[in-house]
Amino acid sequence: MTKALAVPLVALAFHSAVQPLSAERRAELTGHFWHRGCPVALSQLRVLTVNHWGFDGRIHTGQLIVNRGVAAPLRTVFRRLYALRFPIRNMNLEDVYAPHLSRPRVQDTTASFMCRNAVSSPCPGSPPTHHWSMHAYGLAIDLNPIENPYTGCGRTRIKESVPYLDRSKRRRGMVTPAVVEAFRSVGWGWGGDWTGTKDYMHFSANGH
Repeated sequence: MTKALAVPLVALAFHSAVQPLSAERRAELTGHFWHRGCPVALSQLRVLTVNHWGFDGRIHTGQLIVNRGVAAPLRTVFRRLYALRFPIRNMNLEDVYAPHLSRPRVQDTTASFMCRNAVSSPCPGSPPTHHWSMHAYGLAIDLNPIENPYTGCGRTRIKESVPYLDRSKRRRGMVTPAVVEAFRSVGWGWGGDWTGTKDYMHFSANGH
C-alpha cells in the first residue's frame, strides 16, 4: 500500500494581513469606484488579505477593500470560513476594480467596498433606493454572488444565478448556516434573513 504524503501544517495555516491603500490603488478607485461625496474617505479604507479555499480544492490568497473599523473582525470571520473549508470562487481586487481599464468584470467575485447606492429589489417596478449601500462604507461583503443571488418575487437579475434560486438544494459555494454564524459571531447580519426580497450573498455590519 502506498503511504500518503503528509502535508506540513504550516502550509495549511491561515494567514491574513491588513494594509492601507497604496497610491496606485487609490488612483485606481478614484473616479470609478470612489469620488468626493462618498460617505468614507480613502484613508478610512484598508486592504484585507486572507487565505481561502477555492472551488478547485486548493488554497488561494484573496483580497477585499474594507472599512478599517471592521478589518480585524473580518479576519476572524475569514479564519472561520477557512477552517470550514468554505469555497470562495474568486476574491481578486483586479477583477473588481480594474475591468474598466482592460476586461469585463468577473461576475462571481466576492467583494466589499463600492461607493454606490443600495440596489433596488429585482421585483419588477421596484423604485431606486436613493440611499447609500453599506458597501459604500466598506461595511458589507457580497460572498459568491452567482451561488447566492439577490432575489425578489422569485427573480434575480443574473441569469447564471437562476439555478440557485432554489435554496433547498445545497451546492458548493452556497451560504450555509455555519457561514452565517461566522459573520454573526462578529455582529454582522445576513441578507438571507430579510423579509420578502432576500440578498443571499450579502453580509453587513448592521444587517442592511
